[in-house]
Amino acid sequence: MTGTVLAHLGPVTRVCIAAGPFVAALLLRLILGRNRLTGSLIAFTTSWFAMNVLLAPSAEPMRQQLYSLPGRLFR
Repeated sequence: MTGTVLAHLGPVTRVCIAAGPFVAALLLRLILGRNRLTGSLIAFTTSWFAMNVLLAPSAEPMRQQLYSLPGRLFR
């Protein structure tokens, strides 16, 4: 289900999904100042953005490999 929903998203929507949380964390840091919460949010959303950007080109082949994995394991 999730794979089919994500497959129909356009490139602008995918960039917003990747960058949106990071921008929100930056805005919270500007509003709330430097504290443990905003520092943790920046670290988490930076990782989120990096994973989305680095894995985006290989998303479809990786999804196909994951779907075929149970068949290869339990033959």
